[in-house]
Amino acid sequence: MSEYNLNTENINEWVHTLKAGDRVSLSGVIYTARDAAHKRIVSIIRDGGKLPFKIEGSVVYYAGPTPAKNGLAIGSIGPTTSSRMDTFSPLLVSMGQKAMIGKGNRSAEVIEAMKTYGAVYFAAVGGAGALYSECIEKCEVVAFEDLGCESVKSLNVKNFPLIVAIDSEGNSLYNK
Repeated sequence: MSEYNLNTENINEWVHTLKAGDRVSLSGVIYTARDAAHKRIVSIIRDGGKLPFKIEGSVVYYAGPTPAKNGLAIGSIGPTTSSRMDTFSPLLVSMGQKAMIGKGNRSAEVIEAMKTYGAVYFAAVGGAGALYSECIEKCEVVAFEDLGCESVKSLNVKNFPLIVAIDSEGNSLYNK
């Protein structure tokens, strides 16, 4: 297992080098989206509409943060259960999404898409949402404001601590 300091700007350079169990300190832009937002995004894709962010090369964190407090850019932002996005993820990965962040295992279909198109799945620690908020420098709602905490947000993160749970070859910490 290795440790990496990575930036989302050059994700295509490192996505295939990561292995399950590697520790990553991630910086750059990531997006939040949970199941309601994923449903809308897939609907927009199917209708041929304009997406709220570029899917290709994106990193999506399955989280619904709380309002900001104490001068932070965002409130507590712990991961939600990733399996709720499993029906949507293969399509997004096939469109170039390179990384997903959440908690819990993923379906065989998601893992197959990750292997086919080259993506990774990072595990974030449940219960550490308050600590994660300290790694977020900027937060901006980019879509579906009516969803409240589950709106799509663009986050500028710095040294966001993650573990590679499933790598682009399908190796998984959940199968050890």
